[in-house]
Amino acid sequence: MDLATIIGILLAFGLVLGAIGKSILLFFNIPSLLIVVGGTIGATLINYPLGHVLGVMGVIKNTIFSKLESPAEIIEQFMDYAKRARREGILSLEPVIKEIDDEYLKKGLQLTVDGLEPEIIRDILETEIAYLEERHGNGAEVVSVMGAFAPALGMIGTVIGLILMLQTMNDPSTIGPSMAVALITTFYGAVLSNLVFNPLAGKLRLRSKEEVLIREMILEGVLSISKGENPRIIQEKLNSYLPPKSRTINE
Repeated sequence: MDLATIIGILLAFGLVLGAIGKSILLFFNIPSLLIVVGGTIGATLINYPLGHVLGVMGVIKNTIFSKLESPAEIIEQFMDYAKRARREGILSLEPVIKEIDDEYLKKGLQLTVDGLEPEIIRDILETEIAYLEERHGNGAEVVSVMGAFAPALGMIGTVIGLILMLQTMNDPSTIGPSMAVALITTFYGAVLSNLVFNPLAGKLRLRSKEEVLIREMILEGVLSISKGENPRIIQEKLNSYLPPKSRTINE
């Protein structure tokens, strides 16, 4: 679970609700919610195919709840794989593959054990990375577009409220409440855009970069093992993906 996302959502909404205080019921308006939330979803469905929009939920779920292996863990794993392969032969990795949960790593090692040429392995695994980036990019784009639609729908709701208010101008007592309701839709749009959609889009892009880095390290490790390189050379290669302070020390 990504604690930063959870803490950020709780902190942002907590501070907003704290500022509202006991007047929270004044900020609850079903028609305004329908305009902003329903309108945002509807506009997004017009803009993208249904599959893209539904797939975003899975991407968001993975962003918040999935935990990537750290680069240090990846390096440690490949050091172990390389030592085993040099000591007992590449086929000794066959039992190890069955215990691996990461499908990308599993595929890479299986291709190596099957005896494919390093260039063929590179082509296959780089294609996997390219399509991963495309999927994540699509997800971040959809959420970002929802962040753009939400405040626009809020403004539409406000205009609707103002038009309705102007129809009752002969009764001054209705102007204040009507104006408040009209502005609530703008509030909903701004909150959804700036506290939900845009931050989530940013987190999706960041997590995509992190996952691509991990997969590029796995690709480099797999290719090095397929070439029979020394474990220490593999360690140095994988360390080059990391900043100096995060690199593992030679064993």
